[in-house]
Amino acid sequence: MEDKPSRQTLLKNPTIRAATASDEAAVFDVIVLAFSADPVARWTWSDPQQYLVNFSGFARAFGSGAFAHGSAYVADENAAGAALWLPPGVEPDEAALIELLQSTASKQSQQHAFQVFEEMGGYHPSEPHWYLPLMGVDPFRQGQGLGSALLKRALVACDRDSSLAYLESTNPKNVPLYQRHGFELLGTIQVETSPPLFPMLRKPRRLAPS
Repeated sequence: MEDKPSRQTLLKNPTIRAATASDEAAVFDVIVLAFSADPVARWTWSDPQQYLVNFSGFARAFGSGAFAHGSAYVADENAAGAALWLPPGVEPDEAALIELLQSTASKQSQQHAFQVFEEMGGYHPSEPHWYLPLMGVDPFRQGQGLGSALLKRALVACDRDSSLAYLESTNPKNVPLYQRHGFELLGTIQVETSPPLFPMLRKPRRLAPS
């Protein structure tokens, strides 16, 4: 998901709200759109039809826990973007992820995908932290500041509660966006044919005295 300023008009005050159960289908639809050219997603499902059929299920296994904890967010009323945050102690559905990858991922990616996941786990902080497994903006709306607005909504709570925030960027184009919001690059994850992933950690910032 790319969210740097472009020829499109930046929105001054994008509307960001907590997603409800009625938003769930729209949230996963926009995430599928946003990741349609993502290097890691398309390495996993290089066939377009297989991507469209399977990525929504992957996204649900990866991030749907956010809905149960009130930490799924949507941008604008028509869900032009979405972010799924998992609170401390909440994990993706690992069993569902493994089953889906084993049964649907391309042969090339299956050889190395599970090693990629192992390396991802090695970068996760041992301390309690918020995890951002998925964030995406409709390609038609990218460049309007929606990604930044989605990040800010959750990071305010991280700063308030002095909590770490962690993510893996699956696209090098998005690393500067996260760095602008305080995330630091921890390293690079790459196994054989896989595109690089970029684990990033953000320490809480001190809030200005009121």
